[in-house]
Amino acid sequence: MSAVGERTYGSVPAQFGRDVSSFGPEDLFIGWRSGKSLSIGENALDFSIGREQYRLGHGFLIYDGASEGGTRGGYWTNARKAFELAAIGRFKPGPHTIETFYLDKDELEESDSGSRLWGLNYEYAIGTDNETTLGVTYMKWFAHPDVRPDRDGLNVFNLRAYTAPISSTPALSFEFEYASERNGEALNSNAWTLLAAYQLSEVTWKPKLSYRYAFFQGDNPATANNEAFDPLFLGFYDWGTWWQGEIAGEYFLSNSNLKSHQIRAHVEPNDAIGGGLIFYKFSLDHPRSLGPQVTSTDAAFEIDAYADWKVNANFTVSLLGAFADPGKAVQQFTGRTKNFAYGMVYIGYSF
Repeated sequence: MSAVGERTYGSVPAQFGRDVSSFGPEDLFIGWRSGKSLSIGENALDFSIGREQYRLGHGFLIYDGASEGGTRGGYWTNARKAFELAAIGRFKPGPHTIETFYLDKDELEESDSGSRLWGLNYEYAIGTDNETTLGVTYMKWFAHPDVRPDRDGLNVFNLRAYTAPISSTPALSFEFEYASERNGEALNSNAWTLLAAYQLSEVTWKPKLSYRYAFFQGDNPATANNEAFDPLFLGFYDWGTWWQGEIAGEYFLSNSNLKSHQIRAHVEPNDAIGGGLIFYKFSLDHPRSLGPQVTSTDAAFEIDAYADWKVNANFTVSLLGAFADPGKAVQQFTGRTKNFAYGMVYIGYSF
């Protein structure tokens, strides 16, 4: 069981007032696990129902089960992640994981789309330390047809692979994920991402360098169908994933009609401190879907610098600074030509 209370001062839409607050349950669920009662493995059976969190893979499609901001406040803290109702059944015989789930998002009252889904997920772990994980998922979506007709009746297919395939070079790893969204003329879209990373864990500061490309299809205004990818319930589990850019991904870009290049350099001087730099280059798939005045595909360039410090067993401090240069497409769409600058200090206490 857990609860979340939050208050935001002076930076919310005028229709809600300058200061907003909310308090309510976060995790509130019950469940049963088989423990060691089955010979096929500990907790081979796991069932739960109620308000709880659920993440699919690395949060590319499903992670954040609750909305923030608006009348609730707390948009940037993202303290709420539990679904309003989740029912999850899991069967794990050896390296196999089979899941069935039903998820209903805890949306804001003023923008409730009725989005909910059920799905089937299968994962296979390979290697003594699970060096490779392969996954495939099917999801069926429902929503209020007058609010989200593209999401009501939507079928989603997801393939993913996380692997360090070369035993002699475990520092080299790859990630791949693909998603297909099909709902007749209401939505027909695709997205995919590929990441390559190399980490030297045996040397000082454990440097890690990675490159990631991500593609989220945009709507082609020349066709009658809708091809704009629906980002669904993506979530944040590490800097740059899957809110892309602390400025661009929070203010003027989403995981739709978007191509992104990400280069990240990360270091860990010791067990308590980690930090790095992230470089982004964003472009649009179909610029004219934003309006006839948008002719350029150049969306933005962004640099994020971050540091995470585990002060002690309870306190964590995160520092972040970001700079973004709006590209020609953003200038044509919004009229803004000035650069963006952003800074954040986050302090967390765990007990």
